[in-house]
Amino acid sequence: MLTLTVTAKGQVTLNKDVLRHLRIGPGDKINVDLKPNGEASIAKQPAASWDDIAGMLHDPDGPTLTLEEIKTVIEEGWADPR
Repeated sequence: MLTLTVTAKGQVTLNKDVLRHLRIGPGDKINVDLKPNGEASIAKQPAASWDDIAGMLHDPDGPTLTLEEIKTVIEEGWADPR
């Protein structure tokens, strides 16, 4: 069993062994599940799937463009006289 110390600010630092065990690295998110009996469990938050990311790009209320319309928009963007 590993014992961690709570700082005066109420923070706990997870050491490298814990992070390695949970496969957590810089930038990763951690989920904390608070149990009613005063216990908690922690786990690495799963990374977003490609379907999740693609879903963010779709606006069901937005315009739908054909491939030709998309091509025209791109060409006009390249032709910007700036």
